[in-house]
Amino acid sequence: MKNEGDRNMDLSPQERLDYMPGKKRNIFQRKDIFSFSMDAVLLAKFAYIPKNKGKIIDLCAGNGAIPLMLSIRTDFKIDAVEIQEALCDLMKKSIIYNGLENQINVIHKNILELTDEVSWGTYDLVTCNPPYFPMAASDRHNKNEKLLFARHEYACTLEDVIRISSKLLNFSGRFAMVHRPERIVDIMTLMQKYKLEPKKIQFVYPKKGREANMVLVEGIRGGKPGIKTLYPFFVYGEGQDYTEEFKTHYENW
Repeated sequence: MKNEGDRNMDLSPQERLDYMPGKKRNIFQRKDIFSFSMDAVLLAKFAYIPKNKGKIIDLCAGNGAIPLMLSIRTDFKIDAVEIQEALCDLMKKSIIYNGLENQINVIHKNILELTDEVSWGTYDLVTCNPPYFPMAASDRHNKNEKLLFARHEYACTLEDVIRISSKLLNFSGRFAMVHRPERIVDIMTLMQKYKLEPKKIQFVYPKKGREANMVLVEGIRGGKPGIKTLYPFFVYGEGQDYTEEFKTHYENW
């Protein structure tokens, strides 16, 4: 049973409490730290969840947007791994506020240093909204380390994410990730290298006539070849309003 949650938690001067799409979950965020984005919400809906049983782990969890949204879809246990202590603290506050202490477990660690905090080879689903951009020499001079962790492959690379996800999954377990379309060749190549056969892909466009700026990919560990390309989403219409199709998908939880 989920708890009622603590609705009387204090906010620090930097913090705010926001609704997530569908208004079934609240999330604590900080003004000086990268907030959750549309990418995380779309991934939480894109990922396939087993019907009868399941163990889930979210890598590069940030302030917990994906685990929080996944908890609307399932009662399965969810591990959430995040390297930044400040984001772990926010995630823990959101978990308590939403009464999810018995479902979501926060692991404060670099995914490269995971040991017995996780159950290797047993998860049915691994999700990840990783840093999108490879590190350049100039990026290392960025004084905002929090943004480096969020945007750049500073603490782990795309290959690290895919390799570790494969080790976490059981045979026929699923890996679901959101990333940038320009990395799709790298993603597919690395997934096959680590025995995660790509099975489903969906592109997201800011609006018609523009290039895609997001791609959702799912693979199965040990799966047979063959991939489905789902119908794309167009986020905005002529103005700054969501298209009806996207609004229904994004906000219907």
